Amino acid sequence: MLNEIYSETKENMDKSLESLKRDYKTLRTGKVSTTILDGIKVDYYGTPTDLNQVGSVLASDATTIVVNPWEKNLLSDIEQAINAANIGVNPNNDGETIKLFFPPMTVEQRQESAKHAKGMTDNAKVAIRNVRKHSNDRVKTLHKDKEITDDENKKALDEIQKITDSYVAKADEILKAKEKEILTV
Repeated sequence: MLNEIYSETKENMDKSLESLKRDYKTLRTGKVSTTILDGIKVDYYGTPTDLNQVGSVLASDATTIVVNPWEKNLLSDIEQAINAANIGVNPNNDGETIKLFFPPMTVEQRQESAKHAKGMTDNAKVAIRNVRKHSNDRVKTLHKDKEITDDENKKALDEIQKITDSYVAKADEILKAKEKEILTV
């Protein structure tokens, strides 16, 4: 019973770290990533559709993203969707493709991006601690229902705390790596 709680705890904490990594993809680092366009929806014949489902999205170099729609009549819709998303650049429509030219990041922008990464990491740590609380509550319920002894209860709570500490440390390591990536010119 306790091993099941431990494995569920680890599984849920892994999900928190995966979510953190997904959140990091929305941050801008030194070179642009097409993930900055994730979540942008284009009106495709009345249906909101992901941008990458109506054309190819490529990072042609460190500061340029090219969107090549599969249907040329979607160019203006894609342009409007990118403008509405307010990602910090204006789309350039040449009649064939849409190009997004991102200026190099300033020191202030890099620091701001690093600050956002820290906030995302703090949110992930809160999620990890919520998983700990849920697991501890399950252990305490088992103890209250006399399914485990006092010693097993204490050992289980200590084990859950060790698991939590290791995942918080992993989140900090991920943050350190991301900050290094963001702040390196």
